[in-house]
Order: sequence, then C-alpha cells, then structure tokens
Amino acid sequence: TIKQWYQRRVRESNLRMLRLAKSSSALLTRSFWSHVPMGPPDPIIGVTEAFNRDTNPDKMNVGVGAYRDDNGKPYVLPSVRAAEELLLSKHLNHEYLPTHGCPVFRQGAKVLAFGADSDVVKDNLIASAQSISGTGALRIGGMFLNRFHSSKLIYLPSPSWGNHTPIFRDSGLEIKQYSYYKKETKGLDFENMITDISNIEEGACIMLHACAHNPTGVDPSPEQWDEISQVIKSRNLLVFIDMAYQGFASGDLGRDAYAVRRFVADGHQIMLSQSFAKNMGLYGQRVGHFSVIGADAENAAALESQLKILVRPMYSSPALNGARIAGTVLTDEALYAQWLKDVKGMADRIISMRSALKAGLEREGSTLNWDHLTNQIGMFCFTGMNPQQVERLINDYSVYLTKDGRVSIAGVSSRNVDYLANAMHNVTK
Repeated sequence: TIKQWYQRRVRESNLRMLRLAKSSSALLTRSFWSHVPMGPPDPIIGVTEAFNRDTNPDKMNVGVGAYRDDNGKPYVLPSVRAAEELLLSKHLNHEYLPTHGCPVFRQGAKVLAFGADSDVVKDNLIASAQSISGTGALRIGGMFLNRFHSSKLIYLPSPSWGNHTPIFRDSGLEIKQYSYYKKETKGLDFENMITDISNIEEGACIMLHACAHNPTGVDPSPEQWDEISQVIKSRNLLVFIDMAYQGFASGDLGRDAYAVRRFVADGHQIMLSQSFAKNMGLYGQRVGHFSVIGADAENAAALESQLKILVRPMYSSPALNGARIAGTVLTDEALYAQWLKDVKGMADRIISMRSALKAGLEREGSTLNWDHLTNQIGMFCFTGMNPQQVERLINDYSVYLTKDGRVSIAGVSSRNVDYLANAMHNVTK
C-alpha cells in the first residue's frame, strides 16, 4: 500500500541520515582532535593512585598536601563544623554571590592577612576578589599582571610550588627564577637569594611564599625578611605574596603573616593570594582570596572594578558555601576563638611529628644530620633524599612520596612515624 511504501521510504531515509551522521562525526573527530597528544600524568595524583593499588598494610602516603589527624583520617575542624551547623539553622538561600565574592568573607580575609589595625584595611586601600582557592587567586593575579602591569616578567624562587609555573605561564607571563634553597645545608640560600634579587630587572614582579615554603619548608627569619624587603624596594619590584598556610605553619597567625605585614609597612603595594584549604580544612570548598593594594581608596575602587571584569568571563561568581563558612568563622567571636585553637592544634601535631621523626632516625643509628627536619616548618619537608632513595622507599617499604624527596608531614602519625624512620634510615645509610 501507499502507506507501507511511505513508511519504508522514511525508514530508509532515516538509516541513510544515521549512517551519514556517524560518518561525519567520525570525520570531524579525526580532523579536529586527532592531533591532540596524551598529557603527562600529574605526579601527585600518580603517587596517590600507586598508593591505592598497594596492598601492604603498612603502606604510607606522604605525598599529598592534605592534613590528616593522628589516626590518618581527614579532619573537620570543630570551629568549621559549628559554623556549618549555625548556617544550616538559618535556612539561607542559594542565590548568586556578587562577582567579587562574599562581602563578609572578603573583609574577614583582609583583616586576617593585614591585621585589624593596618592602615590599608582602615583606609580602604585593598581591592579584592574571592577566588577558587589559592590556585584561583594566583590565576586572577597572573591575569591582572598581564593586563595591567608594564612588565610581563615574574620571578619565582627555585624551587617553588609546581603549579606556580603553569599558572603564570598560562596567564601569558614570562617566568624566571631566583636562588632560594641550598641543597648542601637543606636550608635557605640567603646570600645568593639577595644577590639574584639585586640583579632583577626594575619593575618586574617577584613571587614570595609568606610562610611554610612549598616544597622546602624553609622560611627566612624576620631579620632576613626585613633585608629582603629593602633590597626588593631598591629594585622597584612588584611583590606578589602567596600565603597558603597562615596559622598552619607555626600555629601563630601573626607570626605566619610577618612577611605580608612587614612589606606593607615598608610601603610595598603588594599583591596577595590566600588559601583557606589548609588552615580551615576547606579543601573541597575551594575558598580563596586575591587582593592588591591601591595608592588610595579611589585607586583601590578602580582596581576592584577591573578584578570583577577579569572574573566575570571566567566563572561569573565564586562558590557560596565555603565562603559563608569561612566568613562565619572569621567574624563570630566564639567561633574565631575556637578556630585559633584548632589551627594551633594542627600546627603543633605537625611540629611534634617532625621531632618524632628526627628522634626515630637517631634511634635507628643514622649518622646523618637530620636537623633540617625540625628547622624547616609547615606541612612539607625537603628530606634531601634523592630519586633512587625515594624509589627504594616506594618499592621496598610502600612509602609513597614525590621523586624530589618531599615528605608531607601531615601524613605522619604516632602510629607510623617509627616505621617511616626505619625505612628512611635503611635507604639513606
């Protein structure tokens, strides 16, 4: 019948269109994306994946930069949990935040970094934007530099956090390095650092770690910071400080912010990135803050308007929940007091594990000098172990870390510190 003939023609037409679509799709896939190579694996993720596959009951993961309690478990700070419960009781909505973020959180972050009595806070000289954790703050800063700073050069310490280079490279900046770490002493290469900074091109940007330098755990002393500030000022360099561990390094918020406040007091119009992943345990909430100091309140307002213009096409507005939590902790008097105890507790545990690891190595009979374990500060320790020794740790003892010998002390506990000391002694003796 005509109806059957018509239905058959429709089916045949549909089949032809389906084959054509499949053919076109395959052709487009080959022509558009066939040249894209497989990217290299992330070294930190690779460490975790290998750790997860290992069946050794004594295995340790000291590669990942995330705090664990003495039972090796993720830790939710009591102050953060209380803030969550308080916010839940208020039955708040989920409307968008402003482009530059939660006002309460942003003000709290400024006070935390610069101090409540700081002139730059009181005189409204700080332009800022909430960011997607510290990484996002650094990326905002990199793009801001590219768009508005006369120099496209940024100097990083050698070594620096592995993500600094791709962040600033992808922001269109040229990256150079200055001396920082001395392998022979496993400490600060201060003399060469000062020499290198003295020869940096005027007007360039220099990146500094505020505290708990990643990956080395080596920080300048207050007196050295004072000298660094003056040398940088003499070269008219723009200072960008990365502060990912305030409070988490020493347990003292003011001590960990010394470099930030010293540089501001010396007249530097710094740029600053802050992360609340470590010091509040808000890893997955991605809470960060970027700020830059203006010449006056009017200039700061202009700078902030440009930060909003940068943020708008990237992610439009930042995440709400983590900023509410952090803002509540920073501005509620009782929760803030509890948070200070929480932060100091985390810092003290890490400091105690450094001492316990050093003592364990000495008990094992190691003749090497392990003073750097306790001289360094913060989550990470540059042990001085070479790639061959690291490979033995992984293969023979199921202790997983990055090839540069960096150990995350946060992964060490009273239950496994002696096992780690024994393993490290055996691969280094």
